[in-house]
Amino acid sequence: METTAPTGQTGWYVDDRCTDCDVARQLAPDLIAQGEGRSEVVRQPRDDGEARQMLAAALACHTRSIRPAGGRLDPAAPDPFPLALEPDVLLCGHNSTHTAGANAYLLRRPSGTWMMVDTPRFSERLAERYEELGRFTDVLLTHRDHAAHGRDWADRLGARLWIHEGDLDAAPDADQVLRGTDPVDVAEGVRVFPLPGHTRGSVLYVADERYCFSGDSFYWARTLQDIEVAQSVTWYSIEELATSLARTVDALRFEWLLPGHGGRTQLPASEMARRMKQLAGRVRGMSPRPVDFTALRW
Repeated sequence: METTAPTGQTGWYVDDRCTDCDVARQLAPDLIAQGEGRSEVVRQPRDDGEARQMLAAALACHTRSIRPAGGRLDPAAPDPFPLALEPDVLLCGHNSTHTAGANAYLLRRPSGTWMMVDTPRFSERLAERYEELGRFTDVLLTHRDHAAHGRDWADRLGARLWIHEGDLDAAPDADQVLRGTDPVDVAEGVRVFPLPGHTRGSVLYVADERYCFSGDSFYWARTLQDIEVAQSVTWYSIEELATSLARTVDALRFEWLLPGHGGRTQLPASEMARRMKQLAGRVRGMSPRPVDFTALRW
């Protein structure tokens, strides 16, 4: 459902369907800011580069709440997605309401094949665009919250669908089921680390000791300029997440933090390792809290 533009609206705006998910603010940080329980446009684009940022934010928004004057996006405007973060990692955009607006990624392997990590909204148009990149081998789900379109994407791309047994009821027809808490190689250069905490079956994937797809286990909090966990949105157990981090942190090595929700960032691997150890120490002191999306520190 679309909403009409506010009376007298002369530029881009955020409509009242916004869920304050932070996606638009990640893509257009100088143009869109956090307001009272939702995003707000704080200024209009000043040049072509900023116009492209605003369009990217609009096309990533899972509720399609980022709108130009008049309320309708130009169907002829060039879609920037999938958007290259690095040559081998693309941001899917086109986030889905069925995954709470989570980000998804495409990962290219040295053979030229591709993996999808979590999923954007499903559409034939997007599938055709992805197929132009090359052959897909796997759809890697980080946890139950992001499983909604997994089977559709795996079938359409001819890929295997992966999920951990702890969240298997969210994707009972998965082709590959991860088990236990030991890290496992799912492909050459791609290792999965089970990380129960956010959900019982949460995992993260590390590729080439460079890219960490962390799902909802931890993210880069721009307001804190540090790695953070979503203590107030932990569905399973914050104590179990602390145990998982303590077990895993020394084995993790990566430079790019690529979460489902929250900010992305790149730092030297040694700095990431230092911050991850600090995070593990902080989480040990956390207690269960009632679920409260408004308490998230983006």
